[in-house]
Amino acid sequence: MGATYSALVGWTATRSLPARLRPLAYRAFARAVGANLDEAELPLDAYPTLGDFFARGLRRGARSVDPQRDAIVAPCDGVIAARGTATGGTLVQAKGHTYRLAELVADDELAERLGGGDYATIYLSPRDYHRVHAPLDARVTRYDYIPGALWPVNPRIAARREGLLARNERVVIHLNAAGAGEIAIVMVGAAGVGNIRLSLPAAPAPPDSATLRPARERYRVELTDVLVRRGEELGAFRLGSTVVMVCSPGAITLEGEPGRPVRFGERIGRRARGGTA
Repeated sequence: MGATYSALVGWTATRSLPARLRPLAYRAFARAVGANLDEAELPLDAYPTLGDFFARGLRRGARSVDPQRDAIVAPCDGVIAARGTATGGTLVQAKGHTYRLAELVADDELAERLGGGDYATIYLSPRDYHRVHAPLDARVTRYDYIPGALWPVNPRIAARREGLLARNERVVIHLNAAGAGEIAIVMVGAAGVGNIRLSLPAAPAPPDSATLRPARERYRVELTDVLVRRGEELGAFRLGSTVVMVCSPGAITLEGEPGRPVRFGERIGRRARGGTA
């Protein structure tokens, strides 16, 4: 059922709408889910499909990025679904449900290095802005596409399905920041999200997840000299989904309790003292 539902939603999201119908359709959708159309980068008739509308950019000036030197900013809009420390390499998915960091990132060595670090899980609902950004100045060292299921990731499903975030399709973006160590930004796909799209600066144009999915194989790209500034775009989803951010132990302290809404650019943590280089 999950695969059928995902395929149906994904197919709908890729169907082009006549230009004259787009504003009407997107306004109706926005009213239903509570999306803020005032922040949209382009006129509504410029988004050919619902997927394009979901992945819309922000108009200039719609957001500000916290300027404090030690600030770690929210990489996306959404609600904090879980936050804590990856003690013993374990993360909380929902109350009573945990999963292994090594399974999430599919890399035992990386999980070992990040074990004991702070993490935050942010759920993006259909109302949210769906692009993902760098939480701090960093170097992008690689990314991994990891094939998997496309189950819904809303809190109701996450509270019932074991290991959901480590079973769904995902892209792990590896960051390395001076004075803050390694950070993994995990973009987790969901029902209908055929398309986790990366937009890394100064890097070869990466294929989106819809292109990679048929092979059902892991795909890794090593990068050099790819630098991102805090708030710079890393990628986008085409429907609701989840981002998990995991930090090196002792380098970053994350803040905010589960249930707290967050907006891209606002402070959700800080570098540890002495880690502001």
